Formats: sequence, structure tokens, C-alpha cells
Amino acid sequence: MLKAEDYIAGLGMQAHVEGGYCRELFQSGQRSGERPLASSIYYLLKAGQVSKLHRLKSDELWLYHCGTPLLIHQIDEVGVLSTTLLGLAVDRGELPQVLVTGNRIFGAELAEPEGFCLVSCVVSPGFDYRDFELFSGSELARLYPQHTDLIQRLNGS
Repeated sequence: MLKAEDYIAGLGMQAHVEGGYCRELFQSGQRSGERPLASSIYYLLKAGQVSKLHRLKSDELWLYHCGTPLLIHQIDEVGVLSTTLLGLAVDRGELPQVLVTGNRIFGAELAEPEGFCLVSCVVSPGFDYRDFELFSGSELARLYPQHTDLIQRLNGS
């Protein structure tokens, strides 16, 4: 059975600023203004790592590949939190793909304390760091005090 480090090395993944590891796979040659129509990455979280709460202007589709199921947390424009379980056990409420709507604050964590999760993320219009916002825990806690526990877990205080 492959371990997180096997995927990181075998797929040529690098540490990502929001947490975990990633490797860009695809950028569409077709454009929407300055942005590619779509882009995709491999993304991996291992035990002890999280995808910090952040925001993109574009929609992002998360596609499960293997490992521990992943909790994807989204805070919508009015502050309502929703959490979806990304995985293959549909009989236990897991979904093999999850859409994060553009302009929502979101992050992810493993559903279990050990293991790892490998996914692909497809962004449309394509990912651009100019559309990426990473928040401090204190900034989010001021905006969404009702979600302090999640904010501290994913972004610290």
C-alpha cells in the first residue's frame, strides 16, 4: 500500500502555501479574459495538515482519488457553514466530488486523525494567485465568531 510520501515523490508534488502538497497538471489553452478557462492540480493532505481557510473567485471542483475521506468546510457569503465529506463510501454520506462555489471561504481537513487524502482540484475559470485570498485566524474569527473552533483548527488564532 502506498504512503503519502510515495504519492508526493511519484507525482512530483511540492508544499503549498495553504497547507498540504500540490502539483499543477493542466491549464487550458483557451482563455476567459486573462485567465485560462480551466486548470487542475493534484492535491494531498497528510496527517497533521489542513487546507487553511481561503477564498477563490472561481468555482473549484474537488475529486477524490484515494486515502482517508476529507472534510471540506465552506462558509458562504452570509456566514453559514456547511461541511461535506469527500470520499467513496456513498452509503455513509461521502461524495466522490464536491463543488466549492466561487467567492466562498473554504478549507479542508482529514476526516480521521491518521492517513492522507489525494484529490484533484479543477478550477474554472482557471486558477490564478491574483484570485487567491488566504486569511489569518484572527481576521476570520472577527468576521465569523460562530465558527471559532473550525477557524482555530484550520488557520490558528
